[in-house]
Amino acid sequence: MTGMLAAAVLADFADVRIIERDVLPDGPHPRKGLPQARHAHVLWSGGVKALDDLLPGIVDQLVDQGAHTPRIMTDLVSKAPSGQWFRRFTHARHISLLCSRDLLDAVIRARVLRDHRITLLQQTELLALLGDGDRVTGVRVRADQSETSLSADLVVDASGRASRAPVWLRELGLPPVQERTVDAGIGYASRIYRAPGSAADGFPIVNVQADPRRIPGRGGIIVPIEGGRWLVTLAGSRGGQPSSDNDEFMPFALSLPHPVIGELLANAEPETDVITTRSTANKRRYYERAARWPEGFAVLGDAVAGYNPVYGHGLSAAAQSVIALRHVLRRQDLGAPGTARRVQKAAARPVENAWSLAVGQDVFYPDASDQPPTRLERTLAAFVDKAVDAGSRNPHALRILLDVMSMEKPPARLLMPDMLALVYLGRKTPPLEGPPLTEQERKATS
Repeated sequence: MTGMLAAAVLADFADVRIIERDVLPDGPHPRKGLPQARHAHVLWSGGVKALDDLLPGIVDQLVDQGAHTPRIMTDLVSKAPSGQWFRRFTHARHISLLCSRDLLDAVIRARVLRDHRITLLQQTELLALLGDGDRVTGVRVRADQSETSLSADLVVDASGRASRAPVWLRELGLPPVQERTVDAGIGYASRIYRAPGSAADGFPIVNVQADPRRIPGRGGIIVPIEGGRWLVTLAGSRGGQPSSDNDEFMPFALSLPHPVIGELLANAEPETDVITTRSTANKRRYYERAARWPEGFAVLGDAVAGYNPVYGHGLSAAAQSVIALRHVLRRQDLGAPGTARRVQKAAARPVENAWSLAVGQDVFYPDASDQPPTRLERTLAAFVDKAVDAGSRNPHALRILLDVMSMEKPPARLLMPDMLALVYLGRKTPPLEGPPLTEQERKATS
């Protein structure tokens, strides 16, 4: 995703070669290098806007092929980590984009690769960076058992969580960059169902979020995707992770802090076996803080920071990072001194926003980090709990909270005077006693 979007931007400034180790599928099919594609993906409105800005009309293309654009909080039933159910709006200003990851990638890939300025080199492995600690001048690659060198004015690493950028930079004689890992030990199990009854059209997202203070933390989500199907992902922390056993999927869903997901699946027919993953740690590399950074090299997307997928911010942060890349390149030449460092610093801003949202929750799971939560993290987490409570009981507070969760505004938005007034002084209705599903929605699943 990051690589394709970056290629689309770079093609406005230079010819582009995409180095791809795998063979990319022709159409919306699974690919080897993306095991996390089997689990639920949500593109929040900040990411939806960035995506449509980078590739105008792409969201409409996705919708034409079956993707959904539900309104948040009109088409979302959600239980907060701290236990409250959020009320639903009649008039919502935030949306999300829902479809399978295979469809999302296929539509974007087809759109980007139409550009004659972009060349895709498949079954090609990037072995090392060329150049030195001052400037990267290209890459060394291997294809068909032979190695060759490719020169470049700018090399962008968009290789995801498995990025070898730390190794490549060390080989150029550069010191290691600061890293941090926060691993809540979350395991995921996902399965696709045929939507039951008449629930194939217009059914809301249903999300039961895990509470990091209740061990083991368990949660789950129903994501309506193309083809009248539901992609259901269940999650649990250490000591309570879901298994790959098909027979255990429903009991686990019923064991969540509220059984609504299991109840809704009672009449749904599974289309796939259960797929699991344990690769969910939050890991960040602080390249923007590096004392030395070579010209001609930049790192974007999950290669900078990977997040616990439960928060759904990875794709949005990646798209916003590519917007940052474009902003820098529109202001100065691709190969100008300082361009690469400016790209790295600009891309760090959406990364920091997504990182704060994820780590602000996950750091409280036992053994999640070598560094215990700092006093600031504890203070901010306590405030966020109050903000969530206010959001569940006051629509004005919830809209501000959604500005942040949708990655349209930075987390600092929660500390503005109007939000502080709503949190501490605003009127609050009593909390909901259960999930705000309508009677019609419940009947649709029977």
